[in-house]
Amino acid sequence: MKALVLEEKRKLSLREIAVTQTMGPNDVRIAIHTVGICGSDVHYYTHGAIGPFVVREPMVLGHEASGTIIATGANVKHLKVGDRVCMEPGVPDPNSRAAKLGLYNVDPAVTFWATPPDHGCLMPEVTHPAAYTFKLPDNISFAEAAMVEPLAVGVQAAQKAGIKPGDIAVVLGAGPIGMMVALAALASGCSRVIISDVAQPKLDIIAKYPGIETINVRQKNLAEHLHQRTGGWGADIVFEASGSPAAINDIAKLVCPGGTCVMVGMPVEKAEVDIVGLQVKEATLKTIFRYANVYDRAINLMASGKIDLKPLISETFGFADSVAAFERAAEARPTDVKLQIRMA
Repeated sequence: MKALVLEEKRKLSLREIAVTQTMGPNDVRIAIHTVGICGSDVHYYTHGAIGPFVVREPMVLGHEASGTIIATGANVKHLKVGDRVCMEPGVPDPNSRAAKLGLYNVDPAVTFWATPPDHGCLMPEVTHPAAYTFKLPDNISFAEAAMVEPLAVGVQAAQKAGIKPGDIAVVLGAGPIGMMVALAALASGCSRVIISDVAQPKLDIIAKYPGIETINVRQKNLAEHLHQRTGGWGADIVFEASGSPAAINDIAKLVCPGGTCVMVGMPVEKAEVDIVGLQVKEATLKTIFRYANVYDRAINLMASGKIDLKPLISETFGFADSVAAFERAAEARPTDVKLQIRMA
């Protein structure tokens, strides 16, 4: 099949490639419709690696996808040909200890689309386990469905935070994931979410959502503003979604006594946490890695209207323009949130 192939760092090709996809009795075959471009896809393109995951041979990119089922395995009962679906890109070993504990996202044996050595889904058709394929409600478009994957990160973070109705949250970083975290926190019961960044265009985009307050930290001190807004108490929940070492070091200044900090962003370099600052507040520090058992929750929040992701789709490219789409994504324009590629 023709696919978008990362040949090596900074070299993309739209070409035919042989990809082995054996369909078993518990699998489905999907015609891909829309694929979102994720920051990790771009990082593989620009750097050729993310931590220990190194692109050593040509790899098909893409893991945020939606499409239509065109074939089903003999054991598949909950899906049928013609169903519109989105797919969870990480598939664990069902017999692993992590999977049995419900922590399949941290299973060392997990295979994840477009994570070396596994191919992604920027090609016309894919085979995928039915257990990680989700039927779409009629009111969710293919474009919106291709955003369930990043929203799942936000839902995982909100769930891990243990949000209580009326909580005030701070989100550090207004990139796509930070925005997803903010929206998931609101939908989960936060009364107010304050989100900070240095890029005003991104803050302007997320500020259009009711319940979101934005702070440009180039212009205003976040900790001072937060303490003015909370009578000196601080935020019930702090989500670190920027990956900035400086922001990570500041979380203790923002969280309230007994509050919770959730680490979402992944810093490229080593970062320090003010442990004593957290200890004197008896604050809880939690982490997330991708997501587990939240895809259906993310879809339900979208279908109910509690989360509307349409305003975050900045531009859609045709499959033939996939290379140009990635070049645009690599520019990291401050006005872009989510770029997508439409296959059909």
